[in-house]
Amino acid sequence: MPKIDRLEIRNFAHIAEVDLSFGDLTVLVGAQGTGKSLALQWLKAALDGKHIIEALRQAGYTPTGNSTIIDLIFGAGMGAAWGKKSQVLYNSKAIAPKRVSMRGGDHERAFYIPAHRSMLISDGWASPFLKLSSGTPVVARIFSQNLYDRFSAHDTGRLFPQERVLKKVYREQIDESVFHGGKVGLEKDQQHAKRLMMRHGKTSIPFMTWTAGQREFTPLLLGMYHLLPGSQTMKRSDIDWVIIEEPEMGLHPRAITVVLLLVLELLWRGYRVVLPTHSPHVLMAIWMLENLSQYGGDWKLICKAFGIKNASQLRKVAEAALKKTYRVHSLSFMGDGRVSSKDISSLDPEDENEEISGWGGLTGLSSRFGDAVRQAVIESER
Repeated sequence: MPKIDRLEIRNFAHIAEVDLSFGDLTVLVGAQGTGKSLALQWLKAALDGKHIIEALRQAGYTPTGNSTIIDLIFGAGMGAAWGKKSQVLYNSKAIAPKRVSMRGGDHERAFYIPAHRSMLISDGWASPFLKLSSGTPVVARIFSQNLYDRFSAHDTGRLFPQERVLKKVYREQIDESVFHGGKVGLEKDQQHAKRLMMRHGKTSIPFMTWTAGQREFTPLLLGMYHLLPGSQTMKRSDIDWVIIEEPEMGLHPRAITVVLLLVLELLWRGYRVVLPTHSPHVLMAIWMLENLSQYGGDWKLICKAFGIKNASQLRKVAEAALKKTYRVHSLSFMGDGRVSSKDISSLDPEDENEEISGWGGLTGLSSRFGDAVRQAVIESER
């Protein structure tokens, strides 16, 4: 069983007190604006502070002073979020903004795939770190630079499907649920500039005309490529953590299932994964995995649940999933408009605490809708 790392945040922006413990797979839920991204950007800073500060310095910034450093990490205007009572601890060790540069090493330990990732690709080409304004959180600027480097190093040609990167079962599932026969790659446009395109037969479709789900999924997929090295290497030796914000963005539940399959692949390879989400579909998968593990369920049940016809292809991945640890935290507004967190990892639908039984509010609306219909049926029979 891995070490249970812990992140505590107090009095930062509108966060009053957030206490997060991390398993192999950790999920954060909560309404819009509860600070899930802020909390995970602090996790990134705790793991990779030195790398972040060095990236900022190379870009010409001077990270000095608490307010300036907070602005540069979280986005311009965020400096006021850090006050005299602010405190961040990682594994009980305090992290002050001015000491962030002492956290981590020269290379990333946490690979962060931000939300709204499609916005990092302009006119079919990823934006480099320097092109993005200081109002953009540094995690998004670092990820965009990763995409830019991948685009620059890749000659015109196919990015999906790629046989040597993803297992056949994943490629088939992605094609069926996201691209529907489309071939994604870099092509030269009429001005002979490389651009991200999707080809259907002889037709090349530019990036901005793709569906919202395709535009959000593609940079996520390219991030996965970074985490799945070729040959016989299981994982990148420098990276231990993967943070994927809102993996469900723009996607149909069937496509969300594919993303979750890729998450199980990451877990099997030895990464620790964190997912902030608004999707009950994600929590349903966690609930299933925990219960299968508790009741000694067979690994084939996981493959069946994910719609995998040839289960033997994912036996090792499914068996590993039954041995992993899962944590779920809910962030919610208190009466004063500030935010606190609660560990709801049991996901027990019979729990007396509504935050646990309602999975941090993700199932509450559907329950009330169902109650309304049942009430109508009862009244109609009187």
